[in-house]
Amino acid sequence: MAHVEKLSVALTQDMATEVRAAVASGDYGSVSEVIRDALRAWRLRRKIETLETDELRRLVTEGIESGPGLDADAVFAKLRARFGRPEV
Repeated sequence: MAHVEKLSVALTQDMATEVRAAVASGDYGSVSEVIRDALRAWRLRRKIETLETDELRRLVTEGIESGPGLDADAVFAKLRARFGRPEV
């Protein structure tokens, strides 16, 4: 393992109980392993959220650059006329 820095973390009683239970059940070898696993999951979630945000920005930019939009009422009117669906 690379350089390890010891930190003190304050948890609610419920969280501490869950962490200890995870160790007692054998899912983890130590409290530190539980916390490291939780931090890895947190980093992954943040990375996914960043990628999703970047993808949304890309799609918005693509939409803007594709030209002017269409009038929604006109589009739905054409669809209703074509497929015979009544107005809601």
